[in-house]
Amino acid sequence: MDLRVLPIAEGVLAELRTVDDAGRGIEPFVDEAGGAPLRCCLRRVRAGERVALVSYAPLRRWAAESGVAPGAYDEVGPVFIHADTCAGPDDPGWPEEIRGSRRVLRAYSAEGRILGGCLLDGRTGLSEQTASDLLMDPAVAFVHVRAVEFGCFLFEVRR
Repeated sequence: MDLRVLPIAEGVLAELRTVDDAGRGIEPFVDEAGGAPLRCCLRRVRAGERVALVSYAPLRRWAAESGVAPGAYDEVGPVFIHADTCAGPDDPGWPEEIRGSRRVLRAYSAEGRILGGCLLDGRTGLSEQTASDLLMDPAVAFVHVRAVEFGCFLFEVRR
């Protein structure tokens, strides 16, 4: 199955660079150390890049575009983005640079309800296959990939 790995959309990023999904203005900073995963281009921050840590509600935004209510599944969490417009991912495939060691893949229905998921604990080489397996269920509309320790949204996967 061909998978589409989706970063945060550019239009959404433009909004988040002004006011985040918790209603706060952003406070850009230069990350001297680097290393945090960026959700705009799906790679890690390079030392010295100007970034922002913003609150993002991926399911809420998707639900608003889809005309459904996220209900209790609505979550707002922290994500790092470039403080200024970037070119997006260099590669449309699975983002190796932010693969990480522990991930949870959550499957959602077209109504925005969690249908299940999978914990990848140290075996993130299975991420693509796991996402593909989840998306084989016709009831699954999309999959969110998240960091386990912080629960942060990393990216979305679709058919």
